[in-house]
Amino acid sequence: MVEIKQHNNHNHISTQADRPLKLTLIIVVVVMIAEAVGGVLSNSLALLGDAGHMLTDALAIGLSLVAIVIARRPATVTKTFGYHRAEILAALFNGTVLVLISAFIFYEAYQRFSEPPTVNTPLMLIIAAAGLVTNLIGMLMLRRASHSSLNVRAAFWHIIGDTVSSVGVIIAGLIILVTGWYIADPIVSVLIGIVILWGAVRIVRESTDILLEATPKHIQMNDVIEALKDIQGVEDLHDIHIWTITSGIYALSAHLQIQDQMVSVSSDILTNVNQVLSDNFDITHTTIQLECENCPTGLVCNLPSHAFEEAERK
Repeated sequence: MVEIKQHNNHNHISTQADRPLKLTLIIVVVVMIAEAVGGVLSNSLALLGDAGHMLTDALAIGLSLVAIVIARRPATVTKTFGYHRAEILAALFNGTVLVLISAFIFYEAYQRFSEPPTVNTPLMLIIAAAGLVTNLIGMLMLRRASHSSLNVRAAFWHIIGDTVSSVGVIIAGLIILVTGWYIADPIVSVLIGIVILWGAVRIVRESTDILLEATPKHIQMNDVIEALKDIQGVEDLHDIHIWTITSGIYALSAHLQIQDQMVSVSSDILTNVNQVLSDNFDITHTTIQLECENCPTGLVCNLPSHAFEEAERK
């Protein structure tokens, strides 16, 4: 099978994410089991909700790891961009699952508002405190990698949701312990659901933008156009498109109108264009078509006869 060279920087990013994701997965599974058992014994919805969230976290992190492995597969003649988008699909799936988790927490909390159950507060607090410590460790391990990969960021938001959940459970436990107000359990559950939903919507929206090949948010189209027009030899440009292949890999295609000149000079213009795009906008994958006024079809430049005469004299 024919293989096509692909972007090495993204493979480096994925490799850096492997170890923290694996360690975080182990932590999440251990805490999930402890919270599930503790939630049943203490009859705490907040703790059970947190355990259910951590179950999806374990699945999400596992999916992220699988997506990273798939994304490393080389590009082929049938998949010329490789499998980078596997990570985006994983992020979209994880974000969607987070939305469903939020909906489930809201539903369960609604059921408990009418008849708040008795909660074993001391056990609830002990389990939640242990979960908080381990979640903070997981956040620290994933924080750096989450800046460069949407896939890892989705897993990171799962852990953030867990951390907030643990804090919420502790707050609810303290309120119940001091006041005996058992309705604090479903109230805190709703707040946890809101925080999880907020992060989930961001992940889903960003994943969808990438799949729809929207212009990256940090890149202003007008700035790119002005920067390219400032390059010597570029008269104008049109049909410009900028999109994200996957986290950290940005692409551009455009038609550049240049002066009618020798091909060697045109190559210098292309070199300058790619340099400006890479240095100023982190766009490293480009497809640029050159046009000139003497090209009626926009595909072939008809050089005047004196240009050939000058080339022959040289």
